Amino acid sequence: MSGGPAGPPFTVGGMAQLALGLASLGRPAYINLGREDALPRVRDVDSMRAQCHRVLDTAYELGIRWVDAARSYGLSEDFLSSWLPGHDDVTVSSKWGYAYTADWRPDAQVHEVKEHSLTRFTRQWRETSALLPRVDLYQVHSLTADSPLFEDARLRDAMVGIGVPLGFSTSGPKQADTIRKALDLGVFQSVQSTWNLLETSAGDALQEAHDAGLRVIVKEGLANGRLVVDPPRAVAAQAEALGVGPDAVALAAVARQPWADVVLSGAASPEQLRSNVEALRVGVDLPELSEPAERYWKTRSGLAWN
Repeated sequence: MSGGPAGPPFTVGGMAQLALGLASLGRPAYINLGREDALPRVRDVDSMRAQCHRVLDTAYELGIRWVDAARSYGLSEDFLSSWLPGHDDVTVSSKWGYAYTADWRPDAQVHEVKEHSLTRFTRQWRETSALLPRVDLYQVHSLTADSPLFEDARLRDAMVGIGVPLGFSTSGPKQADTIRKALDLGVFQSVQSTWNLLETSAGDALQEAHDAGLRVIVKEGLANGRLVVDPPRAVAAQAEALGVGPDAVALAAVARQPWADVVLSGAASPEQLRSNVEALRVGVDLPELSEPAERYWKTRSGLAWN
């Protein structure tokens, strides 16, 4: 199943590699602001598959060689699988732990349910490996310090047993605690965490992970669209001065962190992706803009699925 990370990484001047995340493209509803007008008016399965393939084509054209999916991203693995033939130099990562429960209904009360159990892992790995011709990295989705995984040796042994490099993603105001606790397990090769201009609390822990040899992947670099639809004044001013969008400024700040290896774009359209890619050609100089982590995550939890 694993072919190893491949292909020429999309990097500029030693900055982080840009990758494409499929959270916005594998299901009809997500919490990213600014996504609505980027997607087809009708979001049935065929329309969303076509949109996903358009963005994947654009990513490949731009030199992006990493795509990140998850079991809970609706049909993201299915869409990616049907696009992968002929793209053998693309690194594929996915995640287990959340199950998609919305049944393609944008107005569902619950869109995904989390469970870090041996049963969930076994089923979801079987589903992932049946869909994707290869998996270069398999990650625990939204690990927290209180996850049963830390006490479940059978689960960890099963994960190691699939023979694929392992990683974990983090969410919430205590990301740093989770990262440090996971490092002690000695089973992970990568960590995927939220870091952006508004939420910088995991920075020191991500540096520690990087120093320990883990690949650091950054998600939600645009704060689920908040830094685009309502950018801080300093971000908007710098974007105007550089002739790029606020998304490029925000992602440039992420890509230049010394511990960042991969930065995910959550673009929902080719146009959004082309704008995101401008991050890798500009330098930025911004003041401190971060919020208290608790406030940031409370705001994020209140974002509507649409």
